[in-house]
Formats: sequence, structure tokens, C-alpha cells
Amino acid sequence: MSERYDVDHSSARGSATGPDPGQLHVVLVLSAGSGGIGAHVRSLAQGLTAHGVKVTLCAPAESDALFGFSRTGAVFHPVEITPTSGARSDATAIGELRRAFTGADLVHAHGLRAGLLADLALRTAGRLPGLRPETPLVVTFHHALLATGLERRLQRLMERRVARAADLVLGASSDLVARARELGASDARLGPVAAPPLGVGGLDRAAARAALLGPGEADRALVLAVGRLVPHKGFGQLLEATRELTGEPRPLVLLAGDGPQAQELAERVAAGQLPVRLLGHRTDVPELLAAADLVVISSRWEARSLVAQEALRSGVPLVATAVGGIPELVGDAAVLVPGGDPAALGTAVRELLADPERRAALAKAGPAQAETWPDEAATVAQVLSTYDELVQHG
Repeated sequence: MSERYDVDHSSARGSATGPDPGQLHVVLVLSAGSGGIGAHVRSLAQGLTAHGVKVTLCAPAESDALFGFSRTGAVFHPVEITPTSGARSDATAIGELRRAFTGADLVHAHGLRAGLLADLALRTAGRLPGLRPETPLVVTFHHALLATGLERRLQRLMERRVARAADLVLGASSDLVARARELGASDARLGPVAAPPLGVGGLDRAAARAALLGPGEADRALVLAVGRLVPHKGFGQLLEATRELTGEPRPLVLLAGDGPQAQELAERVAAGQLPVRLLGHRTDVPELLAAADLVVISSRWEARSLVAQEALRSGVPLVATAVGGIPELVGDAAVLVPGGDPAALGTAVRELLADPERRAALAKAGPAQAETWPDEAATVAQVLSTYDELVQHG
């Protein structure tokens, strides 16, 4: 992939601050509360700018502090895209997006809310000079819809509209690609999400365990779960699963993350005297992985789970629910159990902790499986190729 594009996009420019002639200008759009998606978008922004692409990144102001978007080389344009619809907030966001889209060759939105508002901004493009309604729109589907009742019906309507409005839908897992095609997407393809490199932790295994365990706990098995404390991560079921963890000393589950369920989960741990320690938001995931005997994923659904990728890359045995894109991601390098079955989850964790040979085999299989995944550079190259295709044929 060349670092510069030779396509003539001069009709999309017209300001002294726009891209240089021949330079592709892409706008990435992200909504609030995006969790792991933010890390993926940051990786894309950094990789695209390294290839000579002009990138404008639209996301809520607070997300820049969390993900460091403005340090990627992209122009950060704050847009408050809320997780739920509101007439006034949506109108404000659409206006900001129209301004950010001026001079853009392509818009790439991540998630349904971002995709919907990006489409509305492009459809009203005639109100500002330099913004073209025919600008290609790419939308990445990162999540399945897990809501119920009226909220689910509304989300289904939004999902259908976005799938049909986009020039290209990228699905983070094969089931999302199939869903987009069912909804009538004109073009839907797999768009893997690579986990950014974790880097090297500052503590070895012994020191990392010592930092987490109290006096007399040196021999205690550590089970690690990482994620935002929200219902679809299934942490409530993980708490139930701990009832299957027996032995002396009893294994300890470390739950790293924060979110709206934090208080509820803490109360359940205390009421049930469960072997679970809530760590809150952590930035030392490499050290947590070094300390862990295994990682557990209890989600109701995942696409290309970043935690699964991090565990397998690090050679830490993984027990996960067989939901969404997890089976195709991990292959035979993890223990998979049915989703929604806390007893099966807890039993699998207990049995794996009692089987050092199986853990050793999984520790070897994980890095080998990770070698089959596209890394960040390959992911950026794939995205660049699709951008080039859409702009050439736009």
C-alpha cells in the first residue's frame, strides 16, 4: 500500500486548511461509551496518519482524555454523540459532524449511533460548501443487539437503516457480517479488530502476584476477568459461577474494570461472601495477566474480544463462553462453554485449575493461535485498501 493516493479529489477541497492535492482525507466517527472500540479507532487513526492519510476524528470530548486521540496525528473534532437518542443533542451532533465532514473523501463510523448520525449529516450535506452527499460512508458493526422490549425494536429499526445507508458495512465478526447482509446491506465484509500490543509489564509473575495477594495467600490460584461492568459482559453470571470454585485455598477471581454495574456487583460479592475482588479500572493489564493462572470471559456476546486476544498472546489459559465471534477467534486454543450457563463456566474453570498439563498446553497454543490473526499493521492496510476502492469508484 503506497503512502499517498493519486486519486484526484480536488472537487472535495476548497479551503487553505484542507489536505494537500492527492492526499486522502478520512473522517472517523465514534460515539460515547465505546470501551474497546476506542482502542481500535485510536489504532486506526495512528496507522492511517502514518500512511500519509489526513484523519479527522470525531468523538465526545472526554474520550480524548481516555484514548489519546489527539496524540495520534489526527485532527480531533469533539462531537457529543450520546449512547441514546435525544432530539436536541442529536441535532447538535449532526451539525458538528457536517462541519467536520467538509472536504472529506470518506467517512468511517464505528457503531450504530455513530453510523446513523453520520448518515444524517451526509444526507443534509448541501447546507455547507465542500461537503458532498455522495461521500462514501463505511460503518463498522462492533456489537450484536442485546436489548429487549421497545428498546430492542427501536435498535432493530436503526440497525436496518444504517446497514442499508452505508456503502460498506464491516463486521467485527462473521455473525455481524451475516446480520448486515440479512438487513439489506449492499456490501458487507469481515473487518477484524486487532488488539493493540500490551507492551512489557514492569513486574514479573512473582512480584505481580505479591502485589495482589495478601499474607498467607501465596499459593492461591488467581482467575482474571477484565471488562466494562455492563450487563452484556455477563459478570453477574461469573459471580454465580464462583460457587463451583472449591478447594483450599479457594481460587480468587479478580475483576478489573468499572461501569454502571459496579455497585450492584460489589453488593452481591459482599452478600454472598464470594471469592471475588473488584479491582476497578486498571491500567496495568500486563501485570494482571502475568499474575493470573487463567483468564475467564463470561460475556453474553463478543465479536473479536480484546481480552481474549491479550490472554492468548500472553500465553495465559482462557475459559470463555462460545458466543459471537469468540469460537472463530480462539479456535482450539481455549476452553469454550455454552453462554448463559454459570455452572458450566465455573466447572470449566475449576477443572482447568486442577489440570496443570492442560494449562501448559493452552499456554503454548495461545501464542500460536495469535499468529494467525492480522496485527494492527495488517488491519490498517486492509482498511486502506477498502478506502481506496470506495474512493476510486465513488
